Amino acid sequence: QVQLVESGGGLVQPGGSLRLSCAASGFTLNFYAISWFRQAPGKEREGVSCINSGSGSTYYADSVKGRFTISRDNTKNQVYLQMSSLKPEDTAVYYCVADSRYLACSDYQRRAYKYWGQGTQVTVSS
Repeated sequence: QVQLVESGGGLVQPGGSLRLSCAASGFTLNFYAISWFRQAPGKEREGVSCINSGSGSTYYADSVKGRFTISRDNTKNQVYLQMSSLKPEDTAVYYCVADSRYLACSDYQRRAYKYWGQGTQVTVSS
């Protein structure tokens, strides 16, 4: 049984940083493309970032480019999202998502995913 578990969310002031973690069981993360999505109240779900299997090429939404960094630790079977220079508009529930059909991040923001974590809340507020 595949399970994705996010952690690391919390309350942070504008300009601050957080690192989200995604731990997997029943699923080897480095074999597949892994994405982070977020959803804020009243807004559509947004694909934030993706990391390819193999080469580990990374992709970012324009809204977070230059501020967020996605990475992977194959020894721990975890994927991370380092978030810096956080803004109030980054407030959302963040989800780690994966699907064994996808090895690359092509079109990652629009495709359907089989596996979703439960999400972790990130609140950016003074």
